[in-house]
Amino acid sequence: MTGKIAVVLLSGGLDSATTLAIARSNGFLCYALTFAYGQRHRREIEAAKKVAESLGAAEHRIIEIDLATFGGSALTDEAIDVPKDRADLDGSTQIPVTYVPARNTIFLSYAIAWAEVLGAFDIFIGVNSTDYSGYPDCRAEFIAAFEKTANLATAAAVEGEGRYRIHTPIIEMTKARIILTGTKLGVDYSLTHSCYDPDQHGRSCGRCDSCRLRLKGFAEAGLKDPLEYMA
Repeated sequence: MTGKIAVVLLSGGLDSATTLAIARSNGFLCYALTFAYGQRHRREIEAAKKVAESLGAAEHRIIEIDLATFGGSALTDEAIDVPKDRADLDGSTQIPVTYVPARNTIFLSYAIAWAEVLGAFDIFIGVNSTDYSGYPDCRAEFIAAFEKTANLATAAAVEGEGRYRIHTPIIEMTKARIILTGTKLGVDYSLTHSCYDPDQHGRSCGRCDSCRLRLKGFAEAGLKDPLEYMA
């Protein structure tokens, strides 16, 4: 360990678990940050706890915020159905209703706040723009803009103590490559959770965008997904 400190956003899903493993492999002492934001798939929070412990996070904090107050997303509003079996999963240019307004902007703001207190200047986030659902806050342009904002808005950066960097190590990886990378780094994917609409027993639906991208990734990686699915 080199003594470098990083804050890692950890949802409990496949991408964020791999990102935490990558940060650790790069010599960072990792402080994991998870949000209970009113999501219908709250089971991912329990997954995040297991992943953080498994991958040796120095500390894991779970922040309660209520994005369900605003709604506007199938993930935070029970009145909006989670899309299933979308025919245009790989080619659609339309932003799906599972997009949560401003979610990554809010999450990264919290991460910068904690990093400034910790004296850290590195933030890791598992955004991906290759095999993903088309969210605008997963794009490299957004990350670059937020990084610039962080360096304008914090005392630590303005006073010259350091420069914040937002790391996106999996942003251009296919889902298969993410899985193969994580497997080499010791990620236990049986601890993760990806489904947007699990049943009461926590089983994944296998039909939402997140499940289908995950299953496609495992198939292309030549590996078996260890999660239990409804069918």
